[in-house]
Amino acid sequence: MAKDYYELLGIQRNATDADLKRAYRKLAHEFHPDKNPGNKASEEKFKEISEAYSVLSDAQKRAYYDQYGTAPGAQGGGPGGFGAGAGMGDIFGDIFEEFFGGGRSGSRATAGDDLRYNLKISFEDAAFGTTPKIRVPRWERCPDCDGLGAKSKDDIVTCTTCKGAGQIRMQQGFFSISRTCSRCGGEGKTITKPCPGCGGKKRVERDRTLSVKIPAGVETGNTIRLTGEGELGAYGGPPGDLYVYLLVEEHKLFKREGQDIICDVPISFVQAALGAEIEAPTLTGSAKLKISPGTQPGHVFRLRGKGFPHLRGSGSGDQLCRIVIEVPVKLTAKQKELLQEFERLSGENTTPIAKGFFDKVKEVFGDKETS
Repeated sequence: MAKDYYELLGIQRNATDADLKRAYRKLAHEFHPDKNPGNKASEEKFKEISEAYSVLSDAQKRAYYDQYGTAPGAQGGGPGGFGAGAGMGDIFGDIFEEFFGGGRSGSRATAGDDLRYNLKISFEDAAFGTTPKIRVPRWERCPDCDGLGAKSKDDIVTCTTCKGAGQIRMQQGFFSISRTCSRCGGEGKTITKPCPGCGGKKRVERDRTLSVKIPAGVETGNTIRLTGEGELGAYGGPPGDLYVYLLVEEHKLFKREGQDIICDVPISFVQAALGAEIEAPTLTGSAKLKISPGTQPGHVFRLRGKGFPHLRGSGSGDQLCRIVIEVPVKLTAKQKELLQEFERLSGENTTPIAKGFFDKVKEVFGDKETS
């Protein structure tokens, strides 16, 4: 009886190429002989799913199989069958690469690693922007040999282990595979006289000074990306990127809430009662603040446009001046006498908040004494 390739791979007959590859990779990982040494059943299963994939992954062979229920050339494994033209290296390449660490191409160009730099900036710099210089340690191409790794080109010879192939072919079960040459690392070349500057590593560690443009309005957690300023790429690959992570220091007077700045402004109880005009600090200098008569503790005055600029947009937030009324801690006898006279002359109308509070207390507790 002919084998049902779709059933072997656990897919529907209308499965896409992506579905087919995904199903094959999953089963190949499960039944690969190297993961099941000495298990004949797993080896046979691996052969079956590999045969199924070799047919269904080829559009012409799949069409023939769907029509006749068998693979073309299946009886003899001749031209067009599984024995020839199936592209075994292509079929198993992805699996081998994962099992054996990229044996198909040991010297493939790869991008360099990304780097992160934590940068502390002041509250003011976060508000107005700045362009500081930073020093970043990273690997760079050796300037002495220009990344060659050897004293000269004549000091680079063909690897004697892999004969320049970069790979060592070896037998694994019923088929052969290739692994990256451990002597040359897949490059196919070895160095007889290393560069004295880098010792044959082709790169050296250097501190590089960079300018970082920080826009106005940033806050802790914002990240600035410097493209191409990361680690050096391997085998001609592009360098990675540098990510500058911002940490904004706290301010002695101001706190930030979104785009607004909060500032506690102390005034005397006389200024609060009679009103006054004072100077309030802002990030751009002092600003006049008119205190209305009868201002209560915690009242907030708004200074428009004195906050942080919007990072992605126009305009700025505001500065919120929160009033703190200071009570004198040291009074002379005369001051005490005047305050007592003030209290005697004061009526209930001078303390509306307190009157309202005690009215609510009486409403809740009635004539009961409260403590």
